[in-house]
Amino acid sequence: MYAPMMPSPTAVAAPVAALSILPSLAGLDREKLGLALAAIGVPERERKMRVNQLWHWIYLRGATDFAEMTNVSKTLRTQLAEHYSLARPEIVVEQVSQDGTRKWLLRLPAETPGERPHEVEAVYIPERDRGTLCVSSQVGCTLNCAFCHTGTQRLVRNLTAAEIVAQVLVARDRLGDYPGRERAVGPGLPTEGDRLVTNIVFMGMGEPLYAYDSVAEAIEILADGDGLGLGKRRITVSTSGVVPEIEKLGREVGPMLAISLHAVRDDLRDVLVPINKKYPIAELMEACRTYPAASNAKRITFEYVMLKGVNDSPADARALVKLLEGVPAKINLIPFNPWPGTKYECSDWETIEKFSDIVFRAGYASPVRTPRGRDILAACGQLKSETEKLSARERLALRAMAAAAE
Repeated sequence: MYAPMMPSPTAVAAPVAALSILPSLAGLDREKLGLALAAIGVPERERKMRVNQLWHWIYLRGATDFAEMTNVSKTLRTQLAEHYSLARPEIVVEQVSQDGTRKWLLRLPAETPGERPHEVEAVYIPERDRGTLCVSSQVGCTLNCAFCHTGTQRLVRNLTAAEIVAQVLVARDRLGDYPGRERAVGPGLPTEGDRLVTNIVFMGMGEPLYAYDSVAEAIEILADGDGLGLGKRRITVSTSGVVPEIEKLGREVGPMLAISLHAVRDDLRDVLVPINKKYPIAELMEACRTYPAASNAKRITFEYVMLKGVNDSPADARALVKLLEGVPAKINLIPFNPWPGTKYECSDWETIEKFSDIVFRAGYASPVRTPRGRDILAACGQLKSETEKLSARERLALRAMAAAAE
């Protein structure tokens, strides 16, 4: 039975506010901010300066109210507040794992009148020297990867760039990750450096390269040095193998690349990652060898989930090494994270270590990913909008508990 996402001793009910009826400027790029200013009559000669001011307050300072923008004229602040907001997606539930991993279930405003709002998830994974935020790019997913929990949820739509960036803003809000803000406390948070969110990975719900335009625009906003300032070497896009978009991503955007590989034979990958039927392994590997942003300093990560008796033999490890010849690569071995209803099991630890040793001896870094957030279904492959499973009564209970925590 699927456990609903109810607050527990390891969960925190986040404040729930009504979704703003005013369009939000949070998450917009410079061009769209300029258009928003033009729409309320800001003269063209002032717009570049005003856009820079908004950019500074939204992305560098984390403003959530126009009143905070003290170097913006009071008249313009009033105009902005009358027509726009700085609202983020609604936090339906926030969960905190025993290991410090945090998961937010976020409700997005409806795109059209009468549309039901949809939910996506973002997960923050802290380590001593960095904090990685895993963001979603779609509501649901079409890929139906056999071992992935998100694949059991139908695709609804792509996220906009603003909705992707807003996930980062929510995380930074909740962590106090802005200059002058009170920083969050709790287990596992980074103790080095002055930022809590240091890396972004597009490994949440959805296939990022099927939402290419939104993902590309979001990366440019995230990487802008005058705002969030997350360099492209700190942003990783993970794809299951949408071959035509891989070269384009490297040429036009240039983030780090990760490939959800998981098998070295087409017959097995056809089952585990069905997109392989359209773009088989040979085509995928050629796209990786020619990825414009790849180098020995910017290696492609190949993700390989360890499934007991399926893809974890020494022969599989040797075949993986052969497959990666000529690619600047590292291999991320992922112990399978079980979820309700799955037929797969995780390889035992001895098998994983033997597999890793074969790969390492061939000259490839082969770290074994430490499972994080398993107790809140936040671990790799487990993301899914649990509220689809909730009854109306359970939804009301969640909202009541969240409101009581304000």
